Amino acid sequence: MSVRQAFNEMGYGLAPESDQEAREWLDAHKRRFGHMINGEWQYSRQSFNAINPATGENLARLARGAEKDVNAAVNAANAASGKWADLTGHERARFLYAIARSVQKHARLFATLESLDNGKPIRESRDIDIPLVVRHFYYHAGYAQIREQEYPDYVPVGVIGQIIPWNFPLLMLAWKVAPALAMGNTVILKAAEDTSLTALLFAEICQQAGLPPGVFNLVLGNAATGAALVRHDGVHKIAFTGSTVVGRQIRRTIAGSGKRLALELGGKSPYIVFEDADMDSAIEGLVDAIWFNQGQVCCAGSRLLIQESIADRFIQQLKRRMSRLIVGDSLDKNTDIGAIVSDTQLKRIQELVTRGVAEGAELWQPSVDKPDRGCFYPPTLLTGVEPANTIAQEEIFGPVLVALAFRTPAEAVELANNTRYGLAANIWTENINEAMHIAAQVKAGTIWINSANTFDASVGFGGYRESGFGREGGAEGVLEYLQRAAPVAVQPFEQRRMKKRLPSLGGSIDRTPKQYIGGKQTRPDSGYSDSSRDAAGNLIAELPKGNRKDARNAVEAARAASGWSAMTGHQRAQVLYFVAENLEYRREEFVRLIECLTGQSVKRAGDEFDQALSRLFTCAAYADKYEGSVRHPDKNRVALAMQEPLGVIAIAAPEESAFLGLVSTVFAAAAMGNRIVLVPSQTYALMATHLYQVLDTSDMPGGVINIICGQREELNTTLAGHGDVDGFWCWDSRESCAVIEELAAENMKRTWLSYGYYRDWHDDMTASGREFFEHAVEVKNIWVPYGV
Repeated sequence: MSVRQAFNEMGYGLAPESDQEAREWLDAHKRRFGHMINGEWQYSRQSFNAINPATGENLARLARGAEKDVNAAVNAANAASGKWADLTGHERARFLYAIARSVQKHARLFATLESLDNGKPIRESRDIDIPLVVRHFYYHAGYAQIREQEYPDYVPVGVIGQIIPWNFPLLMLAWKVAPALAMGNTVILKAAEDTSLTALLFAEICQQAGLPPGVFNLVLGNAATGAALVRHDGVHKIAFTGSTVVGRQIRRTIAGSGKRLALELGGKSPYIVFEDADMDSAIEGLVDAIWFNQGQVCCAGSRLLIQESIADRFIQQLKRRMSRLIVGDSLDKNTDIGAIVSDTQLKRIQELVTRGVAEGAELWQPSVDKPDRGCFYPPTLLTGVEPANTIAQEEIFGPVLVALAFRTPAEAVELANNTRYGLAANIWTENINEAMHIAAQVKAGTIWINSANTFDASVGFGGYRESGFGREGGAEGVLEYLQRAAPVAVQPFEQRRMKKRLPSLGGSIDRTPKQYIGGKQTRPDSGYSDSSRDAAGNLIAELPKGNRKDARNAVEAARAASGWSAMTGHQRAQVLYFVAENLEYRREEFVRLIECLTGQSVKRAGDEFDQALSRLFTCAAYADKYEGSVRHPDKNRVALAMQEPLGVIAIAAPEESAFLGLVSTVFAAAAMGNRIVLVPSQTYALMATHLYQVLDTSDMPGGVINIICGQREELNTTLAGHGDVDGFWCWDSRESCAVIEELAAENMKRTWLSYGYYRDWHDDMTASGREFFEHAVEVKNIWVPYGV
C-alpha cells in the first residue's frame, strides 16, 4: 500500500501486544495448574482446559475441584481465621500494600494473560481492569489500617466463600478479596471455569508476598465446585457475582443456614438520551456502555431509550459510528470488540437476537471484518422493539443494543423501570436539574450522568431488585465483611417461648380491635377472630384473624403511600416526634397493658415503655441524619451516595420485649422512609392494635404503617412471596426464617432474619441505631461530572 492510499483510507495498521511473557509464565508451570490451598499448590485427578476464545487454542490444563478440595480449602481458611483476625490493622494493611505493589509490577503480564484467557481487547485489560485492581488493593489496605478507629464495635464475619464470573476475572477477584482480607476475614475464592488464569497468577503473588497460609485459598472448577462451597457448613458468608438464575439457586440453598449473602446479579440497564444531550458525546458514551468488553458487562447500557424528537438522527449517526468499530484479535491494541468468552455464550447471543427478529425487531449490523476463527460477534442494533419483547426484558450479555423511543421524561422513567433488574442506568442531558430528577426516580444502584461505566474503589456498586443486594466498593462495601461485635444470638427461640409466665397483675380488659390497613380500621376478610389472653390466661380480647387477602390489601395500601418516601427526613422526623408525644400521653394505658400481657412488675413494664419511648425519639432523631455522602473519585467527577428507602418492608415483630421490640423495628424502618406491613407477635398483638390509635392522632399518613393480626406462618408466607414487598424483617424460629428466605429469592427482596435467636432489646448498642438503618436503605451512587 502506498503512502497516498494509506492517507486516503486512514486505516489502522496492526498493533499487536506481545504475549511472550504470558506464554513463558504458562510454560514455567508446564501449562498445568492446581488449586492454591493453605499456601500450597494441590492438584486433582479431574481437569479441564483453559481455552483462548479468540483462537480456540488450549492455553493450559486446570484442576477441577471436587468436594474434598473444597473441604480442604474451608478447613484451611477456618484454621487461619483466628490468627489473621487477631493481627493489627496495620499488619494486615502491609500485606495488602505488598499485593497491590506486586500487581503493579506485573501489570503487563496480568493484562496480556487476561486478554488471552477471556478474549477482551488488551486495551481494556491494560488501561481499565488492571489499574482498577491495583486501586482496590491500595484503597482497602487503607481501610485495614483504620478499621479499629472507623468500626470499633465490629468484628470480621469469618470465612468467606467467593464465586466470581468470567467477564472481569481479576477485577471481580479484587472487588471481593481486597475488602474481605482488609477486614480480617479469610477467603476461599472459586474462580470462573472459563477464565481462571489471572486468579492463579494472583495466588502466586500472594505466596510471594508472604500472605499466611490459609488466608487466601483458590479453588478451580465448574458449577458443582461452587455448589459445594455454597453448601459447606464451615463458610460464614457467600459473595456471588453472576446470573440471577444462579443467584436465586444459591439463596434457596442457604435458606435457613444463617449464612450471610451478597449477590451482584444481572442487569438490563437503560441508556436514556434526552433531546438536549450532546449527541456526539452521548454516542461515544454509548460505545463504552454497550460494546465495552463485548457487551459482556452486567451493567451494560443495553437498552437505548432515545427521545423521539432526535431518534432518527441519533440512530443514523450511531450506525456510522458502529461501522468504524474494529472487531478482531484481542491482543491488537486497535481492537474495539474482542472475542465472546465461549461457544456457549456465543450461541445464546445468536438465539436471543434471532428471537428478537422473530418478534418484530429490525436487525442492523455494520459490514465489519472479523476473524475467520474464534468466538466473534459483530456490534448489533435492534430497532422497532416493544417494551414487552424478550430482547427488551432479557439480559443478552453480548454486543447487542436494543432501541426504544420515548416522548416525555415521565415516559422515560416508566420505560427505564420496566424491568425486573435494577443495577445501573445512564442519563444524558445538558439540564442538570432534569438529570438529577430522573436519577432519583430510576430504580438502580448506580446512575451515570453524561458518562458510562466509570468505577472507583471508593464508590459502591450493586443492585436493586433482581440485580441482587449488597455493595462492593466504598464504605458500604467494607461493611459487607463486618458484623457487630456484641453477640445477638443469646437464647434459643423455642426455650424463650416455653418460659413460665408470672401471674397477671392486671384485671380484665374488654377490647374489639380490628386490622389497620391504609390508615383505617377494617374487619378481617376471613370473618374469624383469635383469642387474646393475659399472663394469667384470662381471655381479654378477640383479635382479628387475618388471611392472605388482608396481607395483599395491606401491601397495596403501603405501596400507595409513596408520599412518605418522598418526604424529607425532617418532615418524617416531625411526624415521629408527634407520635412519641401522643404515645407519652397514654403512658398509663400502655404500661398497664404490658404488665397485664407479660406478667411483668409495674416497674419493669414502666421501664420498658420509657425505653420504647426513648427508642422512638432516637428513630425520629436519625430520620434527617442518617444520610448519604459525597465521594470524589477523580478530578472532574463526584459520586453522590444517596440513602434510599427499600420501599415496602414486612416486619414480623419479635416476641420478647414485645412492645420495645415492636417500636424498635417498625419506627427504625419508617424513619428511613419505608412503608410497613406489620405482623405483630401473636401472644402480644394487642399492643400493636393499641398503637394504631396513637397513629390515628399523630398525622401519620394512611398506609405508612399497616397492622395485620393472625396466624404468623400464613401471613409471613404470603408477604415473603409477594412481588411488591421489597424487604422482610423477621424475629422468629429458624424454620420460619428459612421459609421466608427461600420465598424471598423469587424477587430477590432484602431480608433481615433472626434464625430463632433473639436480641437484648434493652441494649441500645445492639437494638437500635446504625445497624437498623443499614437494613432499611439501599445505597444509590450517582456519578456527576463537572468542569470542562
